[in-house]
Amino acid sequence: MKNKTYEPQTIENFWYQKWEQNNYFIPSGKGNPYCIIQPPPNVTGTLHMGHGFQISIMDTMIRYHRMLGDNTLWQLGLDHAGIATQMLVENNLRAEGKSRHDMERETFIKKVWEWKNYSGDTISNQTKRIGVSGDWSRQKFTLDPDQIEIVQHVFIKLYEEGLIYRGKRLVNWDPVLKTAISDLEVINEEAEGSMWYVRYPIVDSDESLIIATTRPETMLGDTAIAVHPEDERYKHLIGKQIKLPLTDRVIPIIADDYVDQEFGTGCVKITPAHDFNDYAMGQRHNLPLINIFTPDAYLNDNVPVVYQGLERFQARKKIIGDLQSSNLLVKTEKHQLKIPKGDRSGSTIEPYLTDQWFVKTKELAGPAMQVVLDGKIKIIPNTWTKTYLQWLENIEDWCISRQLWWGHRIPAWSDEENNIYVGRNENEICAKYKLGDRKLKQDEDVLDTWFSAALWPFSTLGWPEETYEFKTFYPTSVLVTGFDIIFFWVARMVMMGLKFTGEVPFKELYITGLIRDSHGQKMSKSKGNILDPIDLADGITLEKLITKRTSNLMQKHLTEKIEKQTRKDFPQGIAGFGVDALRFTFCSLATTSRDINFDIARLEGYRNFCTKIWNATRFVLMQLEDFNYTDEPAEYSLADRWIQSEIQNTLSIITTEFKNYRFDLVTQAIYEFTWYQFCDWYLELVKPILNSDQFSPALKQGTRKTLIATLESLLRIIHPFMPFITEELWQDVASKMQIKEPTIMLQKYPEFDATKIDNDAFSEIEWIKKNILAIRNIRGEMNISPNKLLPLLLNKGTENDRRRINQYQDYLKTPAKLESITWANDEKIPLSASTLVDEMELHLVFNDSFDLGAEIARMNKEINKLRDDIDKLEVKLSNTNYTARAPKEVIEKDQIKLTESKSLIIKLSAHLKKLENI
Repeated sequence: MKNKTYEPQTIENFWYQKWEQNNYFIPSGKGNPYCIIQPPPNVTGTLHMGHGFQISIMDTMIRYHRMLGDNTLWQLGLDHAGIATQMLVENNLRAEGKSRHDMERETFIKKVWEWKNYSGDTISNQTKRIGVSGDWSRQKFTLDPDQIEIVQHVFIKLYEEGLIYRGKRLVNWDPVLKTAISDLEVINEEAEGSMWYVRYPIVDSDESLIIATTRPETMLGDTAIAVHPEDERYKHLIGKQIKLPLTDRVIPIIADDYVDQEFGTGCVKITPAHDFNDYAMGQRHNLPLINIFTPDAYLNDNVPVVYQGLERFQARKKIIGDLQSSNLLVKTEKHQLKIPKGDRSGSTIEPYLTDQWFVKTKELAGPAMQVVLDGKIKIIPNTWTKTYLQWLENIEDWCISRQLWWGHRIPAWSDEENNIYVGRNENEICAKYKLGDRKLKQDEDVLDTWFSAALWPFSTLGWPEETYEFKTFYPTSVLVTGFDIIFFWVARMVMMGLKFTGEVPFKELYITGLIRDSHGQKMSKSKGNILDPIDLADGITLEKLITKRTSNLMQKHLTEKIEKQTRKDFPQGIAGFGVDALRFTFCSLATTSRDINFDIARLEGYRNFCTKIWNATRFVLMQLEDFNYTDEPAEYSLADRWIQSEIQNTLSIITTEFKNYRFDLVTQAIYEFTWYQFCDWYLELVKPILNSDQFSPALKQGTRKTLIATLESLLRIIHPFMPFITEELWQDVASKMQIKEPTIMLQKYPEFDATKIDNDAFSEIEWIKKNILAIRNIRGEMNISPNKLLPLLLNKGTENDRRRINQYQDYLKTPAKLESITWANDEKIPLSASTLVDEMELHLVFNDSFDLGAEIARMNKEINKLRDDIDKLEVKLSNTNYTARAPKEVIEKDQIKLTESKSLIIKLSAHLKKLENI
């Protein structure tokens, strides 16, 4: 070990370069195939905490399976992220006073590629910084030439089978981005609005209908008024005509069961071109569709001249005013409503009638449901299975076209008569359809980003070619992703995987929670609580952190608020905690919870854990300076046999919980074994053997061999979570053990072996620990100096206690700081601080002054605590709900504890009475 202190930054870059240079990340070609496909990060900037969380989990799994001997592939990649990336580049142009419409399409695309190269390189470097051991030689980008060919192939195939079609349909339209977006990209925000009640006069009648609406501007596109066929108030009006206010149009009154008689006035305006429910009703009644908006949400030529060219919300104000002056506005009420917003632009979304490309999904959804029901895909946690199935049961056709320039251009061409031809290129289409020199124009639209993403598990492995990677690694082993994209991505991958390969894309689906800040708030720029995982690893100054959090914020008050909060939370900036501590923290947070709160204090605790491992290794190596691992005969102590049992118990938990994807429980088991069993107990228990000449050379050799072997196994256990520190330490440890292999990465992961568990050693050490803890508790409560050696006087106890005291004095004296251990043998007990361990009395004797009052107070405190414990246990065991539902062994454990506590309180009370009578 080159450094006395743990300095993560000095070792992390060195080892990553070494691993990469030696091609340790590529598949070995041996063992069972194990493959994870990385959810490709968007090339929209840098990695966020969610990426860091999932990447840490995936790399841990990859490293674990590599060490199990599996033929391991981590397929890496990046996503072009159509809308998000184009919007970002357009914003950059806008800051320069430019627009994409000022340039040719290819010129704009070139600028996006420049951004992609910058962002992609940044993300790849960040991914490496987190220690990802993926096969970088196979990294894919969703717009790579081979990916373009595969996307075209799939589109053409689906079109030829009638599963892709082009049609005029109502879609979610973003008037800022001027593109259709899917339902999943729409966020419904609660807002306080208004409900306007408008009078619609009936033609050739003094009667009128009162219509309630939250969007009066759309009334200019109304093509009917609907009432319920059984509504007695309006039955006589069905079939009559309405004079549409503010226009010269006449529209019919129709009857439809969809109308809710109890809502509003019981009659509704029908605007088929601007409302999804109205569109469906319009289809049933063959109503005309009148589109009143331009693509950027201004009123078009289909409305009266006075409203043409008005922005939609300006038009609303004018229409309300005109209704008022025409005595057609009956009343206005406050109304709580949901406003649909684009998740990228924040613009209010319009249901908009336009020509788009769609995938028929009903036929694809059935098999995607069945494979989950049949167990061919296991969803973890299982609670998300219902969510997945419900969405597929209610699936609608998927609008896959986007009115963008960046993305997979739709492989469709049209001639001057608007006939549509689908193919890979113009030459292929002309040959296929015998078009001669007919002039063709390619569709301007691109595909929804999720279309290419749906092919990711098999397209990245070389499909449709029968490549080695596809044949070996497909179906992939597991997909790790967040619950927020189950619909966007997961379900669509299953549909497309089954359709084109006949196999599921992955055998298991592990759904993670979402990372939030320590208060449970979503991390966002506007909240000023974002954290960069690389900053947590490498550190960042306060001023740079403030700049990072406030850059590009337009509102001054928000900037000031975020700066103030950041100075409060991180007055010294963020210290570099190192990648290993960060990865271990992320994995410790991988519970089954939907939301995961990230707390810097936990990260700081695991940074201390790294230091603990570092220092423990230094201690072990210092004990082995003249040690030869192989030559001398060895004899193994009780502590040696016990630590081997403990490591097997830990491996049992690790093996089980890795399969269950409970990385929180795995890290807990590793932490508790390392910190408490190995460092706090084993290293202390063996110090007398290592440092005293009274023990045989064979026993010393056995302890040294156990020390180094346990540490080496422990480093292999920890490696998937903390790759850098374990590699650095393992190099020195392996050298002591004469292991010749070059890296811990390719070592075998320790396997659970029940035959190595020594239950006798376990029970003996537990007895030793119980007595040491009892003595330490007295010392702590009496505020006795840790370095002061005191005599221990024992009384009563069993024959087994006497045997153990005689046998294990060396294990007790050093950790408990005891001068001597003797039995009272009916002699009067001198003034002492006392406690009980089972049947045996422990009296810590003071050679000088003894504070009787302090000892009485301590005894009272211990008795009161026991009384509280007894009360809680009695309440618990008298609860019939608890005793009926709790496992039998748990109830029995509580009953035993209650009996022991009652017995102990009797003994302590008797001892207290003696003290009070002195």
